Amino acid sequence: MELQKVIEKRKSVKKFTKKKPDWRDIIDAVDSARFAPMAGNKFNLKFILVEDTEKINDLAEAAAQPFVSKAHYVVVVVCDGESTKKRFSERGALYCHQQAGAAIQNFLLSLEDLGLSTTWVGHLYEKKVKEILGIPGGVDVEAIFPIGYEAKTMKTRRQKTDLNTVMRFDSYGNKNMQNPPSIST
Repeated sequence: MELQKVIEKRKSVKKFTKKKPDWRDIIDAVDSARFAPMAGNKFNLKFILVEDTEKINDLAEAAAQPFVSKAHYVVVVVCDGESTKKRFSERGALYCHQQAGAAIQNFLLSLEDLGLSTTWVGHLYEKKVKEILGIPGGVDVEAIFPIGYEAKTMKTRRQKTDLNTVMRFDSYGNKNMQNPPSIST
């Protein structure tokens, strides 16, 4: 699929069909995350693919999101950012979250391109998630992604943010789209 179409088509899905995805497709989507920019060119994320029904139910509870338990697979993204934090001191923690977001977006777009659906679950009880999956103390849980095929329910329109609300020119306060700066090439 063309990249712009994949970007525009991607949405959060919380209702899945009973059809089980091919786990190899999920691994292909995870593979795309490796190409995201990383501070110091050090990839410090792990993607944990969970198929165990009991663990998925426990993760749904840890996130206080019952729909998570309806997915056949859940991917939990974690960051072991100790070396990034040491190398970049106070900015290191920020870089870890930024690069996690970039890698996750690659992952999300790949899932969409493969016909799979998910939603980004960031509200979670991290200590509980770590207990369920045996994640060490110094590793941060970034998010949970229940994965499946979208159940076609009522058609919902994805609300697009108007470009005028996000675009600025030369300063934060200048949103004049009528008079953008000339870009020299």
